Amino acid sequence: MNDIPKLLIAAGVVLIVIGLVWWIGGKWFSLGRLPGDVVYEKGNVKFYFPLMTCIIISVVLSLIMYVLRWFAGK
Repeated sequence: MNDIPKLLIAAGVVLIVIGLVWWIGGKWFSLGRLPGDVVYEKGNVKFYFPLMTCIIISVVLSLIMYVLRWFAGK
């Protein structure tokens, strides 16, 4: 089997696991409403920038890519 199908299968499994964790765990942790997310409301204007959420997603995706690269190197 080529390396690309293995990578696509692994990425699909990772996405399914992330989706299940997000779906089931959404009751206990609310991604998108974390301390550090910037919310500015004034009158009819609402500005929302999920800074801490972006940082957490970046760290998690970096770890996933590191693990995938580590397995692909063997």
